[in-house]
Parts: sequence; C-alpha cells; structure tokens
Amino acid sequence: MRYISTRGEAPALNFEQAMLTGLAPDGGLYVPETLPHFSREELAAMAGQPYSEIAFRVMKPFVGGEIEDDTLRRIIDDTYATFKHEAVVPLKQLSHDHWLLELFHGPTLAFKDVALQLLGRLLDHFLAERGEKGVIMGATSGDTGSAAIEGCRHCDHLDIFILHPYQRVSEVQRRQMTTVLADNVHNIAIEGNFDDAQAIVKASFADQAFLDGTRLIAVNSINWARIMAQIVYYIAAGVALGAPYREVSFTVPSANFGNLYAGYSAAQMGLPVKQLVIATNANDILHRTLADNDFSKRELLATLAPSMDIVVSSNFERLLFDAYARDSDAVRDLLARFQQQPAALAEAPLERLRARFASHRVDDDTILEVIREAYQRTGELLDPHTATGYRAAEVAGAGDGTPMITLATAHPAKFEDAVVKAGFEGAALPDSMSDLLSREERYEVLPAEVSAVQAFVARTRR
Repeated sequence: MRYISTRGEAPALNFEQAMLTGLAPDGGLYVPETLPHFSREELAAMAGQPYSEIAFRVMKPFVGGEIEDDTLRRIIDDTYATFKHEAVVPLKQLSHDHWLLELFHGPTLAFKDVALQLLGRLLDHFLAERGEKGVIMGATSGDTGSAAIEGCRHCDHLDIFILHPYQRVSEVQRRQMTTVLADNVHNIAIEGNFDDAQAIVKASFADQAFLDGTRLIAVNSINWARIMAQIVYYIAAGVALGAPYREVSFTVPSANFGNLYAGYSAAQMGLPVKQLVIATNANDILHRTLADNDFSKRELLATLAPSMDIVVSSNFERLLFDAYARDSDAVRDLLARFQQQPAALAEAPLERLRARFASHRVDDDTILEVIREAYQRTGELLDPHTATGYRAAEVAGAGDGTPMITLATAHPAKFEDAVVKAGFEGAALPDSMSDLLSREERYEVLPAEVSAVQAFVARTRR
C-alpha cells in the first residue's frame, strides 16, 4: 500500500512513513494510492464478528504487511479493551429506521477515542522498532486533545503537546486534558481560537528546526491512520443492519470532515451507502459549499457545539482530490484561491459531491429544540453535536425505509451547559470520572504566536 499527497509534489510513502509524517511536505494530505475493496461475500462474513475482528480485517490492507498479523491483532485488542461497552460502538434504535451509533464509550467519552487509542499504540510500536522518540503536536477544539492524550499518556517514545483555545472549550473537555499529569503530557492554552492553534501547529510542521532533529508527529485528523480506524465503525454498523444485502445511510456531525471522509471511504470500499449527510452548526462552510457553491472563509462563531467551531475543514481537501478526479494541480489552484478570496468549485466536481452527499445547517436554538424533542420522543439525551446530526437526519431522509445511522459523537455530560440550557438538570459523568471537576490541573497559557509555542515545546520535551 502506497500513500500519495493530494497536492502531488511529495514522494509516495508506505503506511509507517505516512503515519509518522502526518502532513505531506508539499502541504497536502496523504491518501492511499488505491483503496482496498471488499466483495459482498467479504462484507457479509463480517456480520456477527467482534468489533476487534472487523477492525483487523478492515485495517490490514492499509497496513500493507508492515506489522505482523499477530502484533496487529494484539494492538487492536488492547485498543478496544479500553472501551466500556462490549460492542465498543453499539447501535441503539430510535425509530423503525433511525439508529444512533454510540461512539462515546471510550476513555474520554468521544468518538475520537476510537482512532486515537489505536494511533498512540501504533506510533509507539514503530518508534520502538526504530529506536527513536517523537514529539506530538496537535490542536483541538475540544475532543481531539483529550483523546490524543489518553492514547499517548502511557507511550514510552512520545511527548505530547496539545493546544486548545483558552476559555473556548467546555470545562469537562478542558479538565479531561489538563488533569492528566503524566511526565510526557503537556497542555497549552492559546490566547486565540481553534484556527489560531491549528495554524501554529501547521507552521511548526512546516519548519521543525526548533526540535533539533527530533521527529514531529501529527495526531489530528490529517493523519491517515485516524481515518483508517474510523472506516471500521461504518462497516461494522452497516453489516449489523443488513449490508451488503441492503443499503444504509449515515448522518455525521461534521467539522474537520475526517469522520465523514471515513464514511465516504467505506462506501468507496464496497459498503452499499445510499446517502451521506453532512450536519453542521452555524460554522457551515461544508453546507455552504455543497448547497450554494460558496467555498469561502467566514468569521468563527462560538456555538453550543464547540467541537464543530472551525472555519476551515482540513480533511475536505481529501474529498476535493477525489471530486477533481485526483488532479493535484486543480486542487492546489482551488486551495490557493480559497486562501485569498471566496472560491467556487468547478461544475463537474461539485456535481460529483452533490450526487453523494446531502447537508443541513443547525443553529443554537435548533440544537436546544432537538435535545428536548429527541428526549421526549426516544428517551435519549443527546449532546449538542449529536443533536445537529439528529435534525439533519430527519431533514435528509430518515423515514424512507433505508436504515439511517446518526453518529453519536460524544456523551452529553461533556457538554452540560447545552443540556442545562435545553431544560435538563444536567448529565452525570460516568463513575470513573465522578471526581473530574476536583482533580488538579496543569496547563500553560501562551499567546497565539508560533515562536512562543515552539520555545515552550523545545525546553519542555523530555
């Protein structure tokens, strides 16, 4: 398996190299040169299998033999043993054809655990084989940071530095990061927004001289290994509800687009997907692009669904690469125009996207309305991100007889402010986190300046 850059000016890499590199040196994102494909018989054979077994079958082709099968199975088994539900990502029926895929049973109660618990173990495996140490830098709008920290806190060969926007994540999200006091874990609160933090991380990857040769590693959704791990739960949910003998649809609360790109990849690999629905909050670049061909930046809005508060959807570049028939020159040109002024997609690529995706935008008032409505109708208390998906699923087609699977991306206790605003007393944290709000915190507040962050990383890493 070879991995190529969406911008076409970086050398092709194998799985280990692509995972350790993260962002391609030409600024692009790595994608497989060709996707594996599963036959109807292979998909049908996954039905009824444990989640870890499905994960092994789905991910093995992407790894390309670079990890022995027994070792890969052990890494996968260890990863999903950290989840509190035996099914790992259980399905819960809401109506005759609407289902929730609960992705929040991992250590930090968010869907990103599914990939990041695996990624930390894979990175430590490869670094140990190389006799190297690495530094992880990542930006988070809430959930990625805590999931990355939990995935890496026990790694012998990694130091992790996570940047979050100061006072712009929920208290539970912040404390899940800042109360991990391991020697290799470092939290940085940036005096700016998520996009400021992400820009600092990207600048650091572009010029890594401040680390004096130590490898810098990305664990946000630009890292292909995360997409690979997320493909698994689309296939697992699909075969549980009758695929490949019937179509299924998915609705996904969307921000950086990595989660939804994994669903798109599952469809390209043979899963019969009727519809992929993009659910956004008021920061709606994905919806605007699809609905109005308005591919432009707008001012960031703070919403009740903060993990979706972004201006630029990083993984959308991977989808654009396919929409433009893998024409790297066209992708580079489009993204260059996007940086300077409002841009529009060419007609043919836009029509390809519209043939595969639907979208819907949900504002804060509607989020609160949906939390109340969903509870009244189903008895399920939704977090604000999942609420955007619930409403988008209804608008886009839940009720047409095809199973619609809405991805429940976080436990409602992580976003208690929204739950309380919707009229509820709150949502209790699981027993394992009952003392979270009283634990000691440790983090550094820094200006949104590349030099300040790089200096802190250079002097603090082990």
